[in-house]
Amino acid sequence: MGDHGGMERDRIRLLALRDTPLSVDEVLAAVGDPAAGGTALFAGTVRDHDDEGRTEAAAVTSLAYTAHPTAEAELRRVAERVAADFPVRALAAVHRVGELAVGELAVVVAVACPHRAEAFAACRRLIDDLKSQVPIWKHQTFADGGREWVGAHA
Repeated sequence: MGDHGGMERDRIRLLALRDTPLSVDEVLAAVGDPAAGGTALFAGTVRDHDDEGRTEAAAVTSLAYTAHPTAEAELRRVAERVAADFPVRALAAVHRVGELAVGELAVVVAVACPHRAEAFAACRRLIDDLKSQVPIWKHQTFADGGREWVGAHA
């Protein structure tokens, strides 16, 4: 379905793991393209509780993300596959590492395509594959003193 021969790389405008605050505006600007009729953006933030796989939500007081040394290469591989499988005009993905506060942006991804349906589908695939395949883990500390490591793909 997609272009081959390095064309995917040309459409990947921004990929990064950063220990500084993320910007929705920067990601949105990176995917600006005059041939795109639809741009989908997902922003993931640190929430004040964790209810995944729990019977009751646990209050989160702090969170830190750690990336494996291969994480940037894996992020590029995921992005290239999305760009190859969808009619992507432009794509961007940034993820925080280090200590984050509740409410801070942890990840921002965006995809611009000719039409909205494909932009939504490509953006969903990008964030889902990032979470399931890029080796980034979060370390949560709970209000009750408990701590937990969670894979970004959890």
